[in-house]
Amino acid sequence: MEDLVVDTRPPAPEAAGAASAPAEARQLKVLVTGSDGYIGSVLAPVVARDGHAVFGLDTGYYRAGWLYHDGKDRPAIATRDIRRITPADVEGLDAVVHLAELSNDPLGEVDETRTYEINHRGSIGLARLCKAAGVSRFVYASSCSVYGAAEDGVVDESSLPAPQTAYARCKVLVERDLLEMADRDFSPVILRNATAFGASPRMRFDIVLNNLAGLAWTTKRIVLTSDGMPWRPLAHVEDIAAAVAAVLAAPRDAVAAQVFNVGDDANNYRVREIAQVVADAFPGCAIELGRGNGDNRSYRVSFRKIARALPGFRCKWDARRGALQLGRLFARIGMDRATFEAPAFTRLRELRRLLGTGQLDPELYWRPHDLP
Repeated sequence: MEDLVVDTRPPAPEAAGAASAPAEARQLKVLVTGSDGYIGSVLAPVVARDGHAVFGLDTGYYRAGWLYHDGKDRPAIATRDIRRITPADVEGLDAVVHLAELSNDPLGEVDETRTYEINHRGSIGLARLCKAAGVSRFVYASSCSVYGAAEDGVVDESSLPAPQTAYARCKVLVERDLLEMADRDFSPVILRNATAFGASPRMRFDIVLNNLAGLAWTTKRIVLTSDGMPWRPLAHVEDIAAAVAAVLAAPRDAVAAQVFNVGDDANNYRVREIAQVVADAFPGCAIELGRGNGDNRSYRVSFRKIARALPGFRCKWDARRGALQLGRLFARIGMDRATFEAPAFTRLRELRRLLGTGQLDPELYWRPHDLP
């Protein structure tokens, strides 16, 4: 296990005048790692819409999880494991948006060694290649999960992280190492995303609001594994994509070596409040509270900094609107219980399926298959 240094607070205050600085209008060559994932499949079209040349890279673990087609163009995607990136993969780029890690806390707890290898060492290996190749911007998708069990009111970017899981500890380590790499030619930006929700073609049903909405639609029951008292900040996947786009549009000096929480103060909810929002959007569903499940993560987060530094960015979605969106989507595609429970839409279950069928080896590399 890696030594953990939890103080990843930015080394300098926000750049003076960041809120009023003009945006850069030039086209960027942008690589999105994890472009075939839940966030990446929404993000890549948004970045392309802003006039940038977008390239994708993804190991392809979750390509079976395509829930619906949204009619949007997506970039060509190179199939690469983040641990096997080469200098040629990043040559000539202006920016990298890095999403490609093993995602979420339960998955990280299953194989901590692999989590550190991919999420920490793989991410920093990529960043070093980018810096050596002259890639000036590196946008890293971190998580509000780094705040862990924050019992003392609202936390912000100046609060010391208190990660509770291997997934969150890796986020803290990557943040630390990226900030140490920052200089006049290499500008990392850390985006601590709130818990994502909402419709994406490459859907996930293992995150709280999406999971509860899927349960409500397919079973008429909203079942919590806890008493519902922990706090969770939420951010719609489209708002997360918009935050990345805003960072790419901002002058480098306004965002370089900065940490930003991504979300909205109004979207801090207790889990039982999220369940009630889902119940209101799916009438006729009963809420069933559980008991303590050993997960002591609970955090309320301030999102004031990103609103000050990026005045063009505001979250457009709240939990209610997101739950209603999912209800309309489920009706349109006729989603059934078998689809909702399919391994492809739950990260941990899909990796276990790929391992169990021998498609992945124990180190999570694809096994070659020579079919006749």
